Amino acid sequence: MNEKEYRDFYDRVGQLNGWDFSKLKCRVEETQANLYEEVKKCCKRSDLLLDIGTGGGEAILALREAALILVGIDLSSGMIQTANANLRNSGATNVRFIQMGAERLDFPEQFFDVISCRHSDFSAHQVAKVLSNGGTFFTQQVSEGDKINLKQAFGRGQSYGESDGNLMKKYINDLSEAGFIEIQSFEYDSAEYYETPEDFMFLLKHTPIIPGFGQNQDDFEILRAFIGDNQTEKGIRTNSKRFIIKARR
Repeated sequence: MNEKEYRDFYDRVGQLNGWDFSKLKCRVEETQANLYEEVKKCCKRSDLLLDIGTGGGEAILALREAALILVGIDLSSGMIQTANANLRNSGATNVRFIQMGAERLDFPEQFFDVISCRHSDFSAHQVAKVLSNGGTFFTQQVSEGDKINLKQAFGRGQSYGESDGNLMKKYINDLSEAGFIEIQSFEYDSAEYYETPEDFMFLLKHTPIIPGFGQNQDDFEILRAFIGDNQTEKGIRTNSKRFIIKARR
């Protein structure tokens, strides 16, 4: 998908669901890191935290006791609408959501103590601009090898055909060039088992794993064959491959 298609997709999904997949019945095996648990460990109660690509704001609303002020930004108007609805329902008074792109962070220099970014693009130089000296940046991203059996079945998909590990290397290089130090990274590749075909359908309709899923009738035939080939006693099997980078300014 091009940039406009991604934006339209997230506007639509944002209004419907935000970034909430808690209703999905999915069993995950092997190690799976939790980005926001790492962020929480790093935060002091006096800190200001920025979350880039916040989606429906579910993650930082859950962290609201960890920092003094938390700000979530997202380019998608639909996501911000859902985030503000979630904020009203939560009763939190120290969280704000703003529609803003990552390519221009319109905040004072060195304003935030901690910055997080999950499954969203970011500009290392913009992050460096608004992060305080000694501040910490965390990002979790989807690796090229994520959902590999699914993308092979469709012959297309997010980052399909790209060399695994290239995105992580790019971000590490970008952060180094922006002046970050103590850059640490690690990957994990976990087996996922979705309980029902409906759970898998929900995943595909609310993520860009298979761009344009469902617009072609053949997609449903491919999905039906994929489920038959990957159905196990534990559920429909695929994989979740991610990497996390932690860097200090």
